[in-house]
Amino acid sequence: MMRFMLLFSRQGKLRLQKWYTPLLDKEKKKVTRELIQIVLSRQSRMCSFVEWRDLKIIYKRFASLYFCCAIEEQDNELLTLEIIHRYVELLDKYFGNAYFILDEFLIGGELQDTSKQSIPKAIEEADMLQETMEEYMAKPTF
Repeated sequence: MMRFMLLFSRQGKLRLQKWYTPLLDKEKKKVTRELIQIVLSRQSRMCSFVEWRDLKIIYKRFASLYFCCAIEEQDNELLTLEIIHRYVELLDKYFGNAYFILDEFLIGGELQDTSKQSIPKAIEEADMLQETMEEYMAKPTF
C-alpha cells in the first residue's frame, strides 16, 4: 500500500501532497521536509529507491518535478515506478485538477485502474457531470 505521494520542484517547493495514512500536520511537514532534502541531495545516476524508516521511498524526476512515493517494505518498487509513470502520462493527457486525476487513479493508496483509456474517459465524464450541475444550479428559479 502506498502511504503518500509528494510532488516537488528541483528547488524543493512542494507542489502536491496526497496522504493515505493519517498523520498530524506537524508530522507531515517534518516528513516532507526530510524527504525533499534526501531526494534532492542524491546524484542523478543513483538508484531511485531509498530505504527510509520502515518504508521504501520511490522517486522519479520528470522535467523539473520529482514524483516521490512511500510504500511499505513488502510492496513492489517497479510497480510503484510504473504507477508514477502512468500518473505522469495521465497528467500529460488531461490538464485538469491533478488531485482529481490522482484520486481517480489511486484510492486509499491502492491502484484502482491501469487503463490508459478508461481513466481519462472517467475524468472527462466527471467533468461533464460537474459542468452540467453548475449550469443547472446557475439557472434562475421562478
